Amino acid sequence: MIPTALLDLVDLDGVPERGLGFLLLLTVLLLAVATLVVLIVELVVRLVAPSQPWAASLLRETRLALRLLLAGVAVQIAVSLAAPETRFSVALDRLLTIAVIGLFAWVLIEVVDHAFDGAMARYPTGADATRGTRRAHTQLTFLQRLATVTIIVVAVSAALLTFPQMQALGGSLLASAGLASIIAGLAAQSTLSNVFAGVQLAFSDAIRVDDIVIVEGEWGRIEEITLTYVVVRIWDDRRLVVPSTHFTTTPFENWTRTGSELLGSVELDLDWRVSPAAMRARLDAVLDGTPLWDRRVSVLQVSDATGGHVRVRILVSAADAGSLFDLRNYVREQLVEWVRHESPGAMPRTRVQVVDGAASGGEGEPASVAGDGSASRQLFSGTPEAQQRATQMMAPSADPEAPSRAGL
Repeated sequence: MIPTALLDLVDLDGVPERGLGFLLLLTVLLLAVATLVVLIVELVVRLVAPSQPWAASLLRETRLALRLLLAGVAVQIAVSLAAPETRFSVALDRLLTIAVIGLFAWVLIEVVDHAFDGAMARYPTGADATRGTRRAHTQLTFLQRLATVTIIVVAVSAALLTFPQMQALGGSLLASAGLASIIAGLAAQSTLSNVFAGVQLAFSDAIRVDDIVIVEGEWGRIEEITLTYVVVRIWDDRRLVVPSTHFTTTPFENWTRTGSELLGSVELDLDWRVSPAAMRARLDAVLDGTPLWDRRVSVLQVSDATGGHVRVRILVSAADAGSLFDLRNYVREQLVEWVRHESPGAMPRTRVQVVDGAASGGEGEPASVAGDGSASRQLFSGTPEAQQRATQMMAPSADPEAPSRAGL
């Protein structure tokens, strides 16, 4: 409702009695004044627009909210001054007051968004963005959301305080010594823990928008940092939504923490007949012919030579993670083509040694050495005792009712 100090400035002597006719007249008059104010504001903006382009863009973004706010203020003043004293008018007055508070918050949010958008336009993000640019963009985005949430919370609180019951409750809470314990208890909850973690991430420079990170085994780019969670855009265009507390309590990889330059390796298992010198010359030609290589590191070494193969390890560098991924694949493809066409002897092979059967005693079972007594050591043949044992074990029983043991 209209504050008492404002009503004291208005001389109510001679003002007609509250009634529907006076209410309509005053409403039309105040709406005309609000329209005049809007026209004056737009005229001033047009005059300063050539020298201050931001004024015109600000007016475009806030025109609707500003018009509704002025209209709401005009109607609310008319209802407060001219509406009859009834329960309906009191409820209408309170409803209009809440609407004015909401419209005012809308205007403030539009102004804040315009200011932060203008500031962030000076720090464009992308593949060429510097570390300072990404840090400033991250912090400005976080502050913009924090300011928006603050305005909304204050507006909702102000709307609730228009009710007498809420005023009494608010006064008792503010006067209560247990308010600090209530806030501390709420802060311990997971939601506010994520909010505090988001504040820490925004200003500790641990991650920034467009940083390349490895989170939960996924490679991606930081797309958005909100008050409570972080959105990571995975390389295959999936989005991984991670709570802010994850980045403050769990180790993760940030590939662009201090710079975007990276090193990567390519390994090939080849035959011993490969020529590292010739392969190194081919690598130099491949790297010189591609813009993916940033000309910092180019190394080819034989890192292992066991198990019948030679392991060639190639180390290359690129300006960022995406270029490095493509460069490693490109180098691998070119060297595979070189091995196939220019050095086929270097292709990996599996060698098998064939042993002549005659040298080992012929095919089949190895020949027995005469006189070694192996025949006498057989169980069912070779000696009369063994033959008798075989007859007893394998022959049918003389008893016709006994089961046959021929199958044993």
